[in-house]
Amino acid sequence: MGTLLFNLENVNVTYNDLIILRQVNLQIESGEKVALVGPSGTGKTSLLHKLYQLRPRECAFIQQHFALVPQLSVIHNIHLKSMDHLSILFNLINLVMPQKKNKKMMTILKKIGMEEKMFVKVGQLSNNQQQRVAVGRAIYQGKPILLADEPVASMDSSQADAILNMFIGTKKTVVMALHSVELTLKFAQRIVGLCAGRICFDLPVDQVTPDYITDLYLSG
Repeated sequence: MGTLLFNLENVNVTYNDLIILRQVNLQIESGEKVALVGPSGTGKTSLLHKLYQLRPRECAFIQQHFALVPQLSVIHNIHLKSMDHLSILFNLINLVMPQKKNKKMMTILKKIGMEEKMFVKVGQLSNNQQQRVAVGRAIYQGKPILLADEPVASMDSSQADAILNMFIGTKKTVVMALHSVELTLKFAQRIVGLCAGRICFDLPVDQVTPDYITDLYLSG
């Protein structure tokens, strides 16, 4: 058994004071790989934001719309959210002259297939490339909890497999909203289904069939 990280008991999840999910009961332990599934508008994003609010210092968050700075380069965007725990000197040097000697950064750039674009401004990249930058930034932060809102939606199947394998292959706790039934069943260890403003099921992946998830989407 891992350490209990999130413990929601009969909690209402809101967005702009509007209740999106009612009476949420959800417990997530360290090291779990959890997928949130359900039709659009059922609260997956709001639930991820709620989890982030509970442990902001421990969470890296891949947002659906990436939240990148278009005027900055790939390498600067990846580095940006890690500045708070790096030295002032390193941050100043990196802002003026990004450090190609940073082995951790170069490893991540290679894993996301963006090493040749490291100095390109993010605003000049495709959605696919921007999404990979957002993934790289979250991994680079090195935080123990990874929250991800449709983290592979702009990627082809081979890229999506590579990224999700990277998530699952870590010791991190991963909670991700996924739309693809195939990817959900392939990579999640546990599936939480959202519908009609509530959690409709919370089951280990081996107890969930493709038809089970398909029915969930049809119900929404």
